[in-house]
Amino acid sequence: MTQPLLDSRPVSAANGRPEHRRSVLVVDARPGTFTDRAYERTDVDIVLLRFPGEIDPTYRERTEHLPCFEVRAEESDAANADRYTEFAAGLPQAPTYFCNPHEPLQAQAQAFAGLVGLPHLSPLQVERVRKKPAMKERYAELGMRCAAFASVSTAQDVVDFADRTGWPVIVKPTDSFACIDTYRVEGPEGIPELRSERDWTVEEFIQGREFQLCALVLDGRVTAAYLSLNPRPILEVLDGAMNANITFARGEVHPVDEVELCQRLVDAFEIDHGYFHGECWVTEEGEFVMGEVAARISGCEVPENHGRAYGWDVHRSILDTYVGLEPTLDYSRDRSVGDLLLPTGHGVVTRVSDWADLEALEGVTGGRIKVTEGEELSPPRASMASSGYVHVEGENVAEVIERMQNILDNYVIEIDGRQATGAVA
Repeated sequence: MTQPLLDSRPVSAANGRPEHRRSVLVVDARPGTFTDRAYERTDVDIVLLRFPGEIDPTYRERTEHLPCFEVRAEESDAANADRYTEFAAGLPQAPTYFCNPHEPLQAQAQAFAGLVGLPHLSPLQVERVRKKPAMKERYAELGMRCAAFASVSTAQDVVDFADRTGWPVIVKPTDSFACIDTYRVEGPEGIPELRSERDWTVEEFIQGREFQLCALVLDGRVTAAYLSLNPRPILEVLDGAMNANITFARGEVHPVDEVELCQRLVDAFEIDHGYFHGECWVTEEGEFVMGEVAARISGCEVPENHGRAYGWDVHRSILDTYVGLEPTLDYSRDRSVGDLLLPTGHGVVTRVSDWADLEALEGVTGGRIKVTEGEELSPPRASMASSGYVHVEGENVAEVIERMQNILDNYVIEIDGRQATGAVA
C-alpha cells in the first residue's frame, strides 16, 4: 500500500466514532437517485448542507422535513463555520460524518467540512481528484499509463503539443467534468477559445473502449468494485452517439480486474472511505490507459445500474461507507444492467413517446421521460444532457447494447418537428 503523505491524510471517518446514533452532513445541490434513497433512511440522521445557488422550489419542498444549513455568500468562511456549529449544537445529534456527492462543489465542500471538524479531503487530495495535471502526475508516480498532457493557455500551445503527439487532441478545462467545455480537436482551426478565467489542459487522444470504475471504500479498503462499459466513448455522445453506461454481469468476462485496480488508486489517492469513481480505456492494441478519477458518487444512474445488476441496495451500501459501517453485499442477481440516456436537443418538443411505449420494450426495467410536448429545451453541452433515461437489463453487456439500440430506434422525440437521434458503434 502506498505510504501516506503526512500533509494529505484525510480525517478518518472512524476518528471519535460515537456509539450513539449516526448523523451525517450531506451536501445537497440537486435531486438524484442516491440522495432520494439516502434521505429515506430511518436509522441514520440526515442533515443537509447547501451552498449559495438556486434550489428548485419543488425539490426544496420535498426535503423540508430534513434539517438544513445554508452557507451564506456574504459571510466569511469563519462566520459560516461558527453559525453552523451553533446550528449543529441544536440538533438531536450533531453530524460526525460527511458526504459530498457533487463534483463542482468538491473544493468548497471539503474545505467547509474541515472547518467544522468533519471527515474531509485535504487540499492536496482535492487537487489530485479535480485538477487533471495533479491527477496525471500521481499516475506517473505509480508507473500507470495515461494520456500525455500539458497545461496550455493559448492556441499555439495546443498546436505545439499536437506537433509532438499528433492530431486529434482533447482540449478541456483543468477541472472539467461531464465533458463540459471539452472538445476533440482535429486541427488548428478547431481549437476552442481558451478563456483566461479558466485553466486549460490538452491531452493525447486515446482510441479504444472506455470503461467506468466504481468502488466502495471503508477504512482504506475497497470492499467492492464494479465495472461498466460505455458503448461509445463519452465525448462522442456530444455528437449524438449512444449515451449509456452498462454494468458487467458478475459472471461475464471482465476486461480488467476492477477490485485490484481500484485498490491501487485508492491507496495512491489516500481515500479512506466513501465512493471512488474512475474512467479508463483499453486500446485497440489491448493496452490499458488510465483516465480520470473522482472521490464522489458517479453520475447519471451508474450506481443504480450496479444495484439492479447485482440485486442489492447499492444506495444503502454507499451511505454506509460514509458513516463508518461495513456495507452489506447481499447480492441476489447476476445480470448486466445499463442506463440509456435518451437523446435531446435545442428547441420546442413537438412530439415525444409515451413512457408506456418504452416500458413495453424488451429488457426495460425502469426509467422515465423528463420532457413534455410544448416544452422548450436548452440542454447544456454535457454528457449528462438527456430527455430521460431507461434502465435496460440482459444476460451480458452485448445483449444490453442490442436492446438499447432497439429502444433508440423506437423512441420518438421531435424537436421543432425533427427527430433527435442516438446511435451505437
